[in-house]
Amino acid sequence: MKPHDAPDNDQPSSQRPETDEDGLIRLQKLLAQSGVASRRKCEELMLDGLVEVDGEVVTRLGTKVDPRTAVVRVEGKRLPPISDKVYLVLNKPRGVVSTMSDPEGRRTLGDLVADRPERLFHVGRLDTDTEGLIILTNDGDFAQHLAHPSHEVDKTYVAEVDGEVHVRTVRRLLAGVELEDGPVTVSAARVLGGDPRREGSNRSIVELTIHEGRNRIVRRLLDHVGHPVRRLTRTQIGPVTLTRLRSGEMRELTVAELGELMDSAQL
Repeated sequence: MKPHDAPDNDQPSSQRPETDEDGLIRLQKLLAQSGVASRRKCEELMLDGLVEVDGEVVTRLGTKVDPRTAVVRVEGKRLPPISDKVYLVLNKPRGVVSTMSDPEGRRTLGDLVADRPERLFHVGRLDTDTEGLIILTNDGDFAQHLAHPSHEVDKTYVAEVDGEVHVRTVRRLLAGVELEDGPVTVSAARVLGGDPRREGSNRSIVELTIHEGRNRIVRRLLDHVGHPVRRLTRTQIGPVTLTRLRSGEMRELTVAELGELMDSAQL
């Protein structure tokens, strides 16, 4: 972490700082062990008034906190509480069913995490023929809050679609589209590939960001504007991206990612 930067570490969220016999830990030690910065730099952050605990600025070095319950922020960014829960992100392959088991014997998310000891469940779902990011956890409150549409966590998709997607179609998407089960708000949309000016072009690559979670919403949305989806990938959920995660691979959420998602879910 650079001096005075907000926390932006990639430390796995499952790493547990060391506490005393009362379950407490000095705040600067908690920050350092969570990957915020060196112990000395964390002390400077506290003295500069950049660390909050439960909404109050803490500048006194040596202050002890309960890492399981304290809501800690560094320069406004959330540090997740200590927990025995696990928070994973998986790059779901195309053809895998978004359930933990399947009576028809199809390949499921449960098959991909069969070596994990926890009883995991998925946050939201992806269509069987859609690939990309899906979050798995054994934290029921987190899953329920994050999946609730009122919290409006942005999800980004990249779709290969039939036809030439023109600027007017992008504008139509951004203006909002009314489907049979209600309106859809698109936060961002752009064409990544396929050239509308090229004669004979028969496909386009489109990126969309929405916070909806309705059934097959992206496919229905693009079909509604005249561009049926050939292939669909979810590339981002809030701060969590698909970068360097191969199909079928998973990893733990980082401290920074989990903190931001907890804020989004109002936890």
